[in-house]
Amino acid sequence: MRLQHLRKDAALTGKELSSRCGWHPAKSTRIQKGDAPPSDTDIRTWCAACDADDQADDLIATARAVDSMYLEWRRLHRTGMRKVQRDWNTLHERTRVCRVYVSNVPPGFFQTPSFATALMEQMTAFQGTPNDVAEAVAARIARSRLLYEGGHRYVVLMEESVLRCRTADPGAMRRQLRHLLAVMPLASVSLEIIPFTAQRTVWPLEAFYVHEDTTAVVETLTAEIKVKQPREFANYAEAFAGFAKMAMHGDAARALIQAAIDALE
Repeated sequence: MRLQHLRKDAALTGKELSSRCGWHPAKSTRIQKGDAPPSDTDIRTWCAACDADDQADDLIATARAVDSMYLEWRRLHRTGMRKVQRDWNTLHERTRVCRVYVSNVPPGFFQTPSFATALMEQMTAFQGTPNDVAEAVAARIARSRLLYEGGHRYVVLMEESVLRCRTADPGAMRRQLRHLLAVMPLASVSLEIIPFTAQRTVWPLEAFYVHEDTTAVVETLTAEIKVKQPREFANYAEAFAGFAKMAMHGDAARALIQAAIDALE
């Protein structure tokens, strides 16, 4: 669709574009309808014909990622959650710097066994997928070892709502919140809290994980979305920077966590 828009923006007919590209008009038609995926060379040729060479790299990144960008949770979890958790572990092992924004639950590498169990049981029931919660929890908890191994850095921005939403029973929530206090001093961790009272410059969003400077993984209700195209990736990087300006760190962040623990007593 974006290729078609480029052609129209350049005020070219299909035949004129095909002539500039040096191929049969039927090829342009197939590409525009999505019947024939364009190669990297096709995209560069198309962009050059439309005097839009500056958009070629972004379009190529989109085309390469289109099959893996959007994956429904029911499809990912069709045999249970364990495999997905192991795949996540592999991605985190390769990531040196991971920047995370969460508005619903703590990231997996911060979760305690009891909290992860409560959360995954809810997800399994909601999605109607096979129940392998015990194995999936073990795989998720194994990810936390990266907090203690050299070479990994986690920068986490957490909405205060994560501390207050009772995703698990009070005992499990208490243990989870205390665990957040326990990991905060780690050299590999930067945990900051965006308070309810913050003057918003970026509205609350779905959780997303920025791996290095190449991929943002977004978690929605129904799917995991991998954002790799430069234009969209830059939006997530910009949003993260905006959230960071609203967040509290150090003693102020610890006080918010402790207040949430006290509210459970």
